[in-house]
Amino acid sequence: MARTVWDSSVGKKAVMAVSGIVMLLYLVVHMIGNLKIFFGPGEFNHYAHWLRTLGEPFMHYEWTLWLIRVVLVAAVVAHAVSAYQLSRRDLRARPSKYVHKKPRASYATRTMRWGGVILGLFIVWHLLDLTTGTVHAGGFQEGHPYQNVVDTFSTWYGNVVYIVAMLALGLHVRHGFFSAAQTLGAGSRTRNRALRAVADVLALLLTAGFVAVPVGVMTGVVS
Repeated sequence: MARTVWDSSVGKKAVMAVSGIVMLLYLVVHMIGNLKIFFGPGEFNHYAHWLRTLGEPFMHYEWTLWLIRVVLVAAVVAHAVSAYQLSRRDLRARPSKYVHKKPRASYATRTMRWGGVILGLFIVWHLLDLTTGTVHAGGFQEGHPYQNVVDTFSTWYGNVVYIVAMLALGLHVRHGFFSAAQTLGAGSRTRNRALRAVADVLALLLTAGFVAVPVGVMTGVVS
């Protein structure tokens, strides 16, 4: 049954919707955590330490964090694979362009694929920068996330990469949330306007919340 569902376009869209919602929930929590940086290094570093002790003493040190990471990786892979396969299936079903042009889609709709690629590359860079410290500027300090964040956003390229990725994220969430709602059967004539409004608000809040951190460093509010 699982194979039959996965092989169908409806099944792949459902996988995209569910995995997208999982990632969206994580993004909301992650954004709230990031904003703790405005309360100073003590508050932010304590939050980072708390993430590693979450669930103790039932869970061992970092076990809950690694469980969250595994779920997120699974969601990202499922989302990317289903999106790619649906895209290829769409191209095979329509190898030539329509004779009559379809109505112009929104900018978010037309950039979903490129936005996904940008976000995928950003995730790799973000992990190498602030998790492993492999490409970190200024000397990565294990256990000092506040200083590591300040180091990253003290460089012009760190700000450019992050802000461009967050703008792509906003567009992706704006279109993706509404599409997921339609796929999972939440949409209707009476609810579509409300769902679009929620998608717009979520996209705006997430973009503003994440971009606030590099802007805070650039303006000296966070230093």
